[in-house]
Amino acid sequence: MEDNKKTITALKKAHSLLGRVIGMAENHEYCIDLLQQNLAVIGLLKAANSRILEGHLNSCFAAAMRGTNEKRKKKMIDEILSINKLSK
Repeated sequence: MEDNKKTITALKKAHSLLGRVIGMAENHEYCIDLLQQNLAVIGLLKAANSRILEGHLNSCFAAAMRGTNEKRKKKMIDEILSINKLSK
């Protein structure tokens, strides 16, 4: 539950900061300032993504791996591999 709150907080901060970054771009602010703020948004999103993945691995994925449904296990593994490819 605490991790979910941290994830939501990071997403909300990223959302708010992204609005400011868009404003900076629209106002043609200094490129380095824009890049720094954009990287801050990316960092917040990466942190949220890591928490979401960790939660999934410790709950849904772990439960599937403890089960006996081999088709479900394969599906869960394929999902993780797919997400891993997208994150690169």
